[in-house]
Amino acid sequence: MTGQQTRRRGAALEEAILAAAAEELAAAGYQGLTMDRVAARAGTNKNALYRRWPNRLALGIAAYRRLATTVPVPDTGSLREDVLELLRGANRHWSSPLGTILRELLVAAGGTAELLGQLHDQSGEAVAAPWLTVLGRAVARGEAAPEALHPRVATVAVVLLRNEFVVRGVPAAPDDVLVEITDEVYLPLVRGRGAGPGPGPDPGAAG
Repeated sequence: MTGQQTRRRGAALEEAILAAAAEELAAAGYQGLTMDRVAARAGTNKNALYRRWPNRLALGIAAYRRLATTVPVPDTGSLREDVLELLRGANRHWSSPLGTILRELLVAAGGTAELLGQLHDQSGEAVAAPWLTVLGRAVARGEAAPEALHPRVATVAVVLLRNEFVVRGVPAAPDDVLVEITDEVYLPLVRGRGAGPGPGPDPGAAG
């Protein structure tokens, strides 16, 4: 009919909903995100949302992933400086309004591994990729042994920094905390990989 709005379906409707959810999330944070407001902004009904996302948290995570951007991987020529640059970038992100949203989502998700895995910053591959890249370069330069190229080793520093926000609730980590994580934990761990056990007792030594 003339004047009747074209009904959106499939990918077009999903795109409209995600765009609306991202706008709501950016404006009001996760605490202010409601299915009613997203539906109204998208020009649809709540049933259309629930058919795609089972609850507000799932929609909030999808909207956050739309807002999140990829952090460039530093290449300073030094493992220590690369690590500090990655930590400083993460610190800026988690201290930003978008980081506040991420922390709200982490609290709401609790220990639900499936939902945590949907968060861009929390998926194992997404977290480990830049760290494995800088470690790979360090191995090529001779700064680290190949044994250091393990995802759990690679992400230790950023996990410790994340704990400052999620567990301790700090609004921003001071730079000396980033330096401490790098110098006191991360670099000793990386350099210890592949070092092998120390020499045992000399069998010829006198008892």
